Amino acid sequence: MDRIDLRSDTVTSPSAGMREAMAAAQVGDDQYGEDPTVNRLQERVAELLGKPAALFVPSGTMANQIALKVLARPGDDVIVGAESHIVWHESGAAAANSGVQFTVVGQGGLFTRSEFDAAYKAPGHIIFPPTTLVVVENTHNRGGGVIFPQDEAVAICAAARRVGAKSYLDGARLFNTAAATGVPLRTLAEPFDLVSVALSKGLGCPVGSVLAGTADDVKRAVRARRMFGGALRQAGILAAAGLYALERNDARLPEDHANARMIAERLAGLRGVALDLATVQTNIIIFRMAPDAPDAATVVARAKERGVLVSAFAARTVRAVTHLDVTTAQCRHAAETLASVIAQG
Repeated sequence: MDRIDLRSDTVTSPSAGMREAMAAAQVGDDQYGEDPTVNRLQERVAELLGKPAALFVPSGTMANQIALKVLARPGDDVIVGAESHIVWHESGAAAANSGVQFTVVGQGGLFTRSEFDAAYKAPGHIIFPPTTLVVVENTHNRGGGVIFPQDEAVAICAAARRVGAKSYLDGARLFNTAAATGVPLRTLAEPFDLVSVALSKGLGCPVGSVLAGTADDVKRAVRARRMFGGALRQAGILAAAGLYALERNDARLPEDHANARMIAERLAGLRGVALDLATVQTNIIIFRMAPDAPDAATVVARAKERGVLVSAFAARTVRAVTHLDVTTAQCRHAAETLASVIAQG
């Protein structure tokens, strides 16, 4: 059997149909606003998210960093959930680019309005930095793909608005949230001032994320994108992949969720494995190895020898992610392979 790559849903390759769409894309200079394919993608995503304007950017990390630049100032405090991508996986960019600090609340990536209220710091204090932004990640990567409760998101954004703070939704996997819950994207996005979605994860595009919000915020985001080196020229070649994916790859996301659940159910309960099935709500499986079981690096190395690629997220934590480039049969084989290497002890 060919190599089965479950390291991330970013490892997908564009399909033949997607490549054809990219090759045939109409293009122009996007920095002049003249790329018709980019413009169509931005309009389409803005419509899906129910926002007035949108901006295509090269990556989800850049989308997050632009959001910080647009919505906060150097020295400000930003409230985030535990183990958020914007804190853990962006090489310290928030400090380097925007000079903000983070206050981490909640557990497993989720937090409540009450926890936001308790962490909020009002402006004008002689010691504390002012809280000017709250960030929600949905789904939550390091939380195992868990879905942020929409009623709590609404309450948090309303509380932030009352005290003059902004809200940002890191919706890199928001398409997975919508697929799993049946809640429309625009409903998930509605409470937030600024929202991002990734095209290069579950939708299978080779590049790109999109930020959406008010016309003023997106105008400021255009400048921040330029500052961060993300302004593009004939980007319609990339945007065409996004338009193709929105039409063809969105509806199949539940398959990824079912495959992830299958893998998780095979691993849960194995000796030495701690895996909370309640967290396996979308396409990510995170499990932890007991002290007397093989560590994460050993599991990863043994699985790789047998043609299955997974990630070590910490010394004793392993992550697997399903996506459109792996079939149900491959996921079943991967689950048996992981179970076997774990059982070696």
